[in-house]
Amino acid sequence: MLAVIDTNVLASALIRRQGASGQVLRHLRNDGFTIIYSAPLMVELVEVLSRPHIQHKYHVQSDDIAALINLVRLRGELVSPTRRIDACRDPKDNRFLEAAVEGNADVIVSGDADLLDMREFEAVPILSVAEFLAQL
Repeated sequence: MLAVIDTNVLASALIRRQGASGQVLRHLRNDGFTIIYSAPLMVELVEVLSRPHIQHKYHVQSDDIAALINLVRLRGELVSPTRRIDACRDPKDNRFLEAAVEGNADVIVSGDADLLDMREFEAVPILSVAEFLAQL
């Protein structure tokens, strides 16, 4: 299965490894699916996890961030979207749609209401973490 995973899910997985998002990372680590990612998505992930209040509150270390990025690279497929999409009410979330279309993703996984409310984009389902885990 090819999946685009929203930054909020990956960040949550790193912060709360025992939660549902943590299970997504375990499935990724165990080759349960292939993650589709783009350079802008990785930049956003690093920026979010590098915020001082995130690092301080959740004890996120630069080694943790590097390990997550390395896992994504190992188990993922890098795409470089050429088509610009303007379909989500939050323009910043269009990058997930762009990666999904470029990478022929089977699913987008998110905890973001702006994406989840869409339910699907161009026949690609947009699922919550729980829905995605149920499919795995």
